[in-house]
Amino acid sequence: MARLTGSNSAEADRPGYIDPSVCATCHEDVAATYRKTGMGRSFSRPTAQNVIEDYSRSNSIDHKASGLSYTMIERDGAFFQRRHSVDFDGRETNVVEEKVDFIIGSGNHARTYLHRTSQGKLVELPVSWYTERSGAWAMSPGYDSKDQEDIRRAITPECLFCHNGYPTSDAGVERSLFPAKLPEGIDCQRCHGPGRAHVAAAQARRPDEKLIRSSIVNPQRLTRDGQMELCMQCHLETSSRHMPNEIRAYDRGLLSYRPGQPLADYKIYFDREKDAKDDTFEVAHAAYRLRKSKCFLKSDMTCLTCHDPHDIPRGEEATKSYVAACQSCHESVAHRVAMPTGSNCISCHMPKRRTEDVVHVVMTDHFIQRYKPLRDLLAPMEERVEAETGSKVLPYYPADVARSPKAELYLAVAQVNDGEGTQGLSRLQALLDREKPSAPEPYLALGQAYGRKGDPAASIHWFDETLKRRPEYLPAIRELVPVLFATNQDSKALEVLQRAVGEYPEDDLLLTNLGNAYLRRDLPNEAQGALSRALAANPERAEAHNLQGLLALRLNDKAGADRSFREAIRWQPDLVEAQKNLGTLLTGDHRWQEAEFHFRKALEANAGYADAHHGLGLLLILKGSLAEATAELREAARLQPASAQMHGDLADALAAQSQTAQAAEEYRRLLLLRPEQGDAHLGLGLALLREQRLDEAKEHLARAAVSDDSEVSQAAKKALEQLRR
Repeated sequence: MARLTGSNSAEADRPGYIDPSVCATCHEDVAATYRKTGMGRSFSRPTAQNVIEDYSRSNSIDHKASGLSYTMIERDGAFFQRRHSVDFDGRETNVVEEKVDFIIGSGNHARTYLHRTSQGKLVELPVSWYTERSGAWAMSPGYDSKDQEDIRRAITPECLFCHNGYPTSDAGVERSLFPAKLPEGIDCQRCHGPGRAHVAAAQARRPDEKLIRSSIVNPQRLTRDGQMELCMQCHLETSSRHMPNEIRAYDRGLLSYRPGQPLADYKIYFDREKDAKDDTFEVAHAAYRLRKSKCFLKSDMTCLTCHDPHDIPRGEEATKSYVAACQSCHESVAHRVAMPTGSNCISCHMPKRRTEDVVHVVMTDHFIQRYKPLRDLLAPMEERVEAETGSKVLPYYPADVARSPKAELYLAVAQVNDGEGTQGLSRLQALLDREKPSAPEPYLALGQAYGRKGDPAASIHWFDETLKRRPEYLPAIRELVPVLFATNQDSKALEVLQRAVGEYPEDDLLLTNLGNAYLRRDLPNEAQGALSRALAANPERAEAHNLQGLLALRLNDKAGADRSFREAIRWQPDLVEAQKNLGTLLTGDHRWQEAEFHFRKALEANAGYADAHHGLGLLLILKGSLAEATAELREAARLQPASAQMHGDLADALAAQSQTAQAAEEYRRLLLLRPEQGDAHLGLGLALLREQRLDEAKEHLARAAVSDDSEVSQAAKKALEQLRR
């Protein structure tokens, strides 16, 4: 038998855990069959031996919604996803190639791919392999939309919780920093608990069989709820598309759950109030749907009634096994109607269905129904974003959760995260004021909720309250800084960032924001230092490249700005600020066709981006397309009504087309924002002259005549002189 490893092993970081390969020395047959199950193959590194995908044919996808194209590549034993788009002249551009470092999923239904960055972060790649219809590439779940996340979707620790064994150490994992060596598959200890004491008992000089058995969790010896919770730690999800489906207890670490412990001490689960006819079916709905079934509610069945986790049968063997499980309770059932040829208990009462959140996957519905739904359960679906329903968020599991302050708090957080309006905000705020919990998470949730509501002052207040509980709490710092920028509290933002970067010196987002803070304070040397550090930590941080471009412009380095804006766009083609900035730079260089392409790319990504409408409008004036330019400038002014620049440029465009009444209206709006702006008084005066409103015209021309701008002053004086004649 293999011996336990010494104290220098990384296993020491997980008290009680061992290398799962040790289990196979005594349980060889079970380990061999378990390795073939979906759980045993849930996470892996790609190798030539485990390839099931086709990397040579039909291995490219043109994703029309986002304008991005992907190619899956195998090269010298390594695997990659390559992304590109098409430039204004029809040539390939914005090429990025990311290595596949890990595979998530067994391949029974699908496999998705992860890339590990130089910082140790994991990002999901945009294209997955689906086994339906002999296998094909398609967009990963949640990616089939215009604003899909491309190569930027961060994998959080919670993402991996249900897809893999516990890593050997949780150092950094809570901040989404993962070690290079990760477990490959869910191991024995996720269901049986830490194995060190069990192995030590078995290796003792005089083994005690009772101690050997009691030192490991055997699910068969757990209560019914205990058995179910063992499976539900991973197989219970009420929704992947709404709310937080669950909230982990604020005093529990990610890797702290142990089999046999009450699941409610680790997580509380939530659901939406639903119509009795609701029949939503999602990919992780096995336990959720089973618990709706009368078979479950009126018996003592558990997942283990039908499933042997150590050896999952396939094909005909699976059908026989599951039908036998049904007949163990329903042996004498007599059907009153003729049964379709080839049907059985499973095909009629637990049919396979297409999942609504992962539309390329077909799975068994674990809601055991008396009658099979009449519609086509396998019909193709398009991925869609669910609209907010406004339905109430309720506790789901445990069903008898006590109405304790702790349970009330988690429910209130779930409700504000799901957008339950002013009432939800008031409820959570009252709880925080009354209970004053020490954990930072609920204060953060309230700050985020006020941010979504458009109340920056309240948002900042609650982020500050979060940081009082834990000054170094990174999620709150990251949320606070953009709100401070948006409310022009640059001094406070700089102070927060300087302190945070001292705590997290390699955090590229903090360093990027610090560079922005210095840039806003007109401290170019300090800005360059922070942005250089950000890009050294993460060369893929598009926002840092964009800010470097703005810094280069400030230093009159147009070539450097051009390179930086293009690099920002390469890493994030829908970064609208970079697209607009490059369009503005190209406009100044008279490269109008390419400039227009980038302005329009910005607007494809965000039709409500006022600066891009404004830049495009100015460009179209240069190109002589005054009517189209006016439409763009009008939209810019509508989207940003507090911008004097937007109203002024629109007024000038209208005046140039002799639309004097509309021009006068825009000049007046400008003067409400800047009452002393000379060129606005000049424009309004000239517009009023054309309308023969002489007294009003004289008033505004007189104010323009005393402008500090000599050109404005001279033009106004000339107009006044002509009036006197």
